[in-house]
Amino acid sequence: MKKKFLLAGALLFASAYFAQAQDTTKATPASADPGLTIFGSVDTYYKYDFAGRKNANIATSFGSEPNSVSIGMVDLGVKKKYNKALFVGEVSFGPRGQEQSLLPGKTGDSYHVQNLYVGYDVTDKFNVTAGYMGTFVGYEVISPVGNFNYSTSYLFTNGPFQNAGLKLTYAFTDKVSLMAGIFNDSWNVYESNRDVSTFGAQLMVAPVKGWTAYVNLLSGTFSGTEIDLTTAYQITDKFKLGLNAATFSAPNDGGGFSGAALYPQYAVSNAVTFGLRGEYFKNKTKSGATKYSNIIAGDDVKAFTLTANIKAGPLTVIPEVRLDNAKSDASFLKSSGAASKSAGQFLLAAVYAF
Repeated sequence: MKKKFLLAGALLFASAYFAQAQDTTKATPASADPGLTIFGSVDTYYKYDFAGRKNANIATSFGSEPNSVSIGMVDLGVKKKYNKALFVGEVSFGPRGQEQSLLPGKTGDSYHVQNLYVGYDVTDKFNVTAGYMGTFVGYEVISPVGNFNYSTSYLFTNGPFQNAGLKLTYAFTDKVSLMAGIFNDSWNVYESNRDVSTFGAQLMVAPVKGWTAYVNLLSGTFSGTEIDLTTAYQITDKFKLGLNAATFSAPNDGGGFSGAALYPQYAVSNAVTFGLRGEYFKNKTKSGATKYSNIIAGDDVKAFTLTANIKAGPLTVIPEVRLDNAKSDASFLKSSGAASKSAGQFLLAAVYAF
C-alpha cells in the first residue's frame, strides 16, 4: 500500500511541475526542431572453447556459441529531444536480443525492446523519466558498444538488464545528483505480474575531474535487493581504472550472489587499448546454479579476461582471452565431459557502431 501511495504521489508531484513548466515555456521562443537521431550497432564474433565443448562452458550473457562464427545483433535506436521533452526507442534483432527474450517472463522472440521511454526536463536540474529503460545498476551494459570487454561479467549476467518504471532525477550540482524511482515487481520485463513494487535509487558523485562514482539500490518484495557500487577514474590520458562491486539478496531467503570486478585499461595509442577484467563472484543460493550462469550453489569463481580494442573509425575489433577458475570442480566441464574447476576461451569480435 505504501508503494501505491508513493507512485500516486510521484505522479501528482510530476504533474504539478509539468503544469508550472508549461506556463514558463509559453513565454520562451521555440527552438528549431533538431529532428531524429538514429544510432545503433552491428556485431559478430568467433569463440573457441579451450576444452572443445559444443555448449557454452563459461555461461555468461551473450556470445554463448563456442567453436563457431556467430552473430550478435543489429541494434537500432532513435531518439529526439525537443525543448524540454525527450523520447528514446531502441530495438535489437538477432541472438543477442533473443537471449534477453528468453529470460523469465519473455516469449523468446527474435527481437527485443532495449529501451522505450519518455523524459521531461521540468527544470535545468530536475528530470522525470518513465518507460522501459536499461538498468542503472552495474558497470557493464547490454550493447557491445558500451562495454570494453566483449564477454560479460558474472555480476552483469546475474544482475538486472532493464527496469520498467518511473524515476525522478535531481542534479544538485554537476558533481552530485540523486535519482529515486519506483519500478515493476520483476527485472527485465516491461509488465508487472503483481504491482509496481520495487524501489530504486542512485547517488552520483564526481569528486574530481575524470572520476565518477555511482551507489545504486534496487529493492522489492518480489525482485529482491541489490546494492551496487560502480565507479571509473580516468587517472591519466592513457590509464583508466574501473570498479564494480555488488551484493544481491533474493526474496524469500533464496540466497543471492556477491562479487567485485576491477577494470584497468591502458591506451598504447589512439587506436589500440588493452584492458584486463579481474572478477570474483560467489553464488549464495542454497541449491542449483545461479539464474543465468553455471556457477553452482555455494561455489565461487575467479575470472580473468584480457581484452584489446583496436579501432578503425566506427569499427572496433576485439580479441579476447578469458580464464575462469572455480573453487569446486562442478561448475565447468573438460573435453571428456568430466567436471572441472577451470574453463577458458578465445574470442574475436567485430563491432560496428553508428
